[in-house]
Amino acid sequence: MFGLTSQTRRAAVSVASNIVEGCGRDSTAEFGRFLSIAYASAKELQYQISLARRLDFMEEKRASAVEQECDELCRMLNTLMRKLRIDN
Repeated sequence: MFGLTSQTRRAAVSVASNIVEGCGRDSTAEFGRFLSIAYASAKELQYQISLARRLDFMEEKRASAVEQECDELCRMLNTLMRKLRIDN
């Protein structure tokens, strides 16, 4: 449980950190690359929440709420990445 908790926290921090770092870059292409990394971390987070649910480390109601938030985050990141590719 400790390992999964630690890895989940790192993935969550990675999402936000990569978005912020990408915003500070000089080009749209670089920003897009960091968004892609953030998206991968968000997908990793989705898996970790799913695993925590299957291992009964999280209550079903809480896991469902977090999974919905991760789904929404992935959709937003995907939309932003798609928009950046169209504008380039």
